[in-house]
Amino acid sequence: MGVSRATVEKWRYSGKYDVVTDEKGNPSFTVDSIKGFDEIKSMLCSCWEAESVVTPRRDYTSVELFAGAGGLAIGMHKAGFRHVLLNEMDPMACRTLRRNHPEWNVLEGDIHEVDFTPLRGKVDFLSGGFPCQAFSYAGKKGGLNDTRGTLFFELARAVREIQPKVFMGENVKGLMSHDGGRTLEIIRNAIGELGYTLIEPRVMKAIMYKVPQKRERLFLIAVRDDLAGKAEFKWPDPYSRIMTLRDAFFKGDLYPTDVPRSEGQSYPEKKARVMAMVPEGGDWRDLPVEVQKEYMGGSFYLGGGKTGMARRLSMDEPSLTLTCAPAQKQTERCHPTETRPLTVREYARIQTFPDEWVFEGNMSAQYKQIGNAVPVNLAYAIGRSIVRLLNAFDSLSPEESCFDDAERTGRGMVRRMTKEPSLFW
Repeated sequence: MGVSRATVEKWRYSGKYDVVTDEKGNPSFTVDSIKGFDEIKSMLCSCWEAESVVTPRRDYTSVELFAGAGGLAIGMHKAGFRHVLLNEMDPMACRTLRRNHPEWNVLEGDIHEVDFTPLRGKVDFLSGGFPCQAFSYAGKKGGLNDTRGTLFFELARAVREIQPKVFMGENVKGLMSHDGGRTLEIIRNAIGELGYTLIEPRVMKAIMYKVPQKRERLFLIAVRDDLAGKAEFKWPDPYSRIMTLRDAFFKGDLYPTDVPRSEGQSYPEKKARVMAMVPEGGDWRDLPVEVQKEYMGGSFYLGGGKTGMARRLSMDEPSLTLTCAPAQKQTERCHPTETRPLTVREYARIQTFPDEWVFEGNMSAQYKQIGNAVPVNLAYAIGRSIVRLLNAFDSLSPEESCFDDAERTGRGMVRRMTKEPSLFW
């Protein structure tokens, strides 16, 4: 519903909306009483099933930057894109990509050193979840010059050199409001300088797209100016219900089997005794006061809810946003019914990775790769929307696929050894 739990509780006890109770005594609002909420309305009137059968009119080529362990790449691949190049500098993430898709062209190394000009005019779509670095505000123009020194600048350089029909950037939702909106305005102006029209950015809630996780990410999608206005982009409709950890861990609508066994972190004995006292869905506030003080230390006396501390997840709710490690004290992700952190495979299912997707590296590296990823099902939903847009463009002016030529070009590319981004302009 897009409101806080405290607000829901207030509505529940005030009788503002009709409440029913299931056989276990769990209360919920009736659908009829809350169907006026945009989130609920969109789920009741969703075209998810129709959108799920969208297929590309031809082989649409794509390049992905900052590819990580492949969450975004898998989703786009499922939507029908043919990757001609994936760039990533983390060696373990590159090993993960190559192990699972040996045919993908994975270029390992620093994006600053990559010359993308050989792919100019051969790529339909470019994407990248550029890491959120601090922006410099020394300039006054608020465009490309003000992005210099950030990794968005490298994404922009790749766009200028490749000239894809559509490109997409993905980042934390906080970028929307950072510095009173000025950071986003700088990015918007930079996109305009590139010769692209930015579709109004949107924060996407993963729980609306068949992902059992309360993850929110900002998506920036831009269309090359010569195509802008020739077809309308439509954001994906949500799934018909919210997925929970029960869906993630057990056979059902999300996976055909229970979650496979896998390695996972464990708690030290002292911490395990504390976590054992926390009920399902609870946190540090459910501990005895003396245990709270000992466990929290100085944090006990600070303000704020600190609800990530000593947090045990609930089987019948989506997971909180996953971090790069499941047992960090400030962002605890304890299993709902067992006193242990989530395993690697449980982590992967919450991000909707396929069970057959294998992560390389030690356990910490695997958690990090999964925690940093775009949820696969969210990427898949957005990918279908972009395919639909490209289909519309292609219906106006049909083109033959240039996948084979683009793939050969991509495989022939090497890193260009320079650290000076200004040389590319």
